[in-house]
Amino acid sequence: MKLKIALIVMIITQISCISVKDFDPYIKGLSQSKELDEGTIIKGLKEALSLGTEKAVDLLSRNNGYLKNAAVYIPLPEELKDIDKALRNIGLGKEMDRFIEDMNHAAEEGARKAVEIFVKAITEMTLNDARNILQGHHRAATEYFEGKTRGQLYGLFFPVIKKTLDNLGVTKLYKYLLDTYNAIPFVKKKSYAIDQYATDKALDGLFYMLGEEEKKIRLDPAARVTDLLRKVFG
Repeated sequence: MKLKIALIVMIITQISCISVKDFDPYIKGLSQSKELDEGTIIKGLKEALSLGTEKAVDLLSRNNGYLKNAAVYIPLPEELKDIDKALRNIGLGKEMDRFIEDMNHAAEEGARKAVEIFVKAITEMTLNDARNILQGHHRAATEYFEGKTRGQLYGLFFPVIKKTLDNLGVTKLYKYLLDTYNAIPFVKKKSYAIDQYATDKALDGLFYMLGEEEKKIRLDPAARVTDLLRKVFG
């Protein structure tokens, strides 16, 4: 009994020595959490999405933005790998290399057009969207974007990429390469919509880069470059 009384006295003595200031960090945290009202949350997410999309689009639309980035590089379609091998065997290796390079450059042209559609999607974000994104995983915002914009972006990218492929001579070169392959005796004749493939791969790369930028903002304090981002994602 005496031991219990002694313990109680000791605990009370320790508590009495704690200053209110010792609770300041906790009180401050509670205060900050209250500040994250609905308006702050949605504003912070919109800012994060705006910065992330601008960065992703900027990186991809630069010269060699796709070509020199292994994560988004657009290779020859699997369905055309036997064409690649066959044509290289008859001395058309340089033409195949040029074809792949120009296909990647066409994707860079398409990326420059993405911002306006992303901005529209950001302005249409609801509070429920924002809450789900904030509470979601590291690519929640990117998945929201892809669901909202991929169809529109395809409609925007396709004519740009097709025109760029035409202007660079890729379409003509592709037809020449395909005709040359199909003229080889005993091969199975091939046809392939290369402009559709290039558009889909360009969009895959765009959403990949957007996901990487979102992950940085969520996980890396250094990527939260504004007070609002630090408040919402901190």
